[in-house]
Amino acid sequence: MNKNKVGFQMAQKKVALACSVCGSRNYTVPKKTDRATRLEVKKYCKYCDQHTIHRETM
Repeated sequence: MNKNKVGFQMAQKKVALACSVCGSRNYTVPKKTDRATRLEVKKYCKYCDQHTIHRETM
């Protein structure tokens, strides 16, 4: 199988974002190698029913 065909893409590695309050993993984002520190974003947690900090997990 020729892997250089047009339209062929490799699957991206993904990491989960975990809520800092309850610890549930609600979101996934593509893993980037140029990120030096863990990603932290404020997102909505449906279990806490509020916007909280979500951190990248390994």
